[in-house]
Amino acid sequence: MKNLKLIIATFILITASSTAFAQMPLPPVVPIWDANKVELKLHKVADDIYAIIPSTAEEETSKGIPQATCGGFIIGSKSVLLIEVMLSKRLYEQEVKLVRSVTDKPIIFAVNTSDHGDHCFSNYLLPSTTVIIQNQFAKENLAKNYENIKQFMIALFGKDRGIEQSIYRPADIAIPKNSNLELDLGNGKIVEFLNVGTTQSPADLFVWVPKEKIFWAGNPFIAESPAIPWLFDGYFLEPLNNLKKMYDFLPDDAIVIPGHGRITNKAGIKYTIDYVEALKKNVEDAVDKGLTLEQTKEAVKMDEFNKGYVLFDWLHFNFNLPNAYKDISNSKNAKSGQ
Repeated sequence: MKNLKLIIATFILITASSTAFAQMPLPPVVPIWDANKVELKLHKVADDIYAIIPSTAEEETSKGIPQATCGGFIIGSKSVLLIEVMLSKRLYEQEVKLVRSVTDKPIIFAVNTSDHGDHCFSNYLLPSTTVIIQNQFAKENLAKNYENIKQFMIALFGKDRGIEQSIYRPADIAIPKNSNLELDLGNGKIVEFLNVGTTQSPADLFVWVPKEKIFWAGNPFIAESPAIPWLFDGYFLEPLNNLKKMYDFLPDDAIVIPGHGRITNKAGIKYTIDYVEALKKNVEDAVDKGLTLEQTKEAVKMDEFNKGYVLFDWLHFNFNLPNAYKDISNSKNAKSGQ
């Protein structure tokens, strides 16, 4: 009877998830970027510290064309820390080839800054001796929902892009919410992993190299203008506060490696802060006027931020604005005792 219940529960979960994916508003183009075509490029940002960026990012980021995942690596005295493992075997192998172009030291540590598949789906390809680092929510969510996350990624990034082959491999170190981990790689390379809570999703993890002031920003800071944040995990007010917290944390001369764009600086990611703060104010005004969600969508178009990002309408009207409306309405109702 227990086994039958488990089978039924699993069937219900899969069916519900498939329905949700079918109903999810799709972006204007699928795949958002094509993992079968992406070429990764190496950028030295400091001694023994490298960013790995899509070859198109330098030219296309400012044109509003979505870019593939950015990562990198840090070389210590005896080992390498790999930052992101990419979506597919094809991209992972490119990444490792770039590592091997400058060092033969073993990849002893790897960090995923998100539970989205383009950051973690190649964990299964890492050497068995590699220690994988995630935030606590990411580890738990991947353990429970790996196949569902794969279907979600296929919906956005297409079939036959190497997603189907991914096999779940659990993280070895999980960092709880509102906690940091410091790792000493030797050769003066101190790396900090920061879990400040939800900034895009509850699975976010930032990588900070304090001495060289290098910051891997992950999905919370997707890219420079005209890109806007991808707040499609159902949250707004907590990301708003934590995005601002992380922006304020950075020194003005920090080097910022965004989740999906060219290397930039603190000023380069302020567009994200400006957008979420303006969205909050506009939606608060709409809620105060008693507007419905649909009326708010008509009133809060925010054309001043629609500067050519291909995904603006998809993100703003289907995810960012509705999540802002939900959180702000709920907050107002809670304060009024309704």
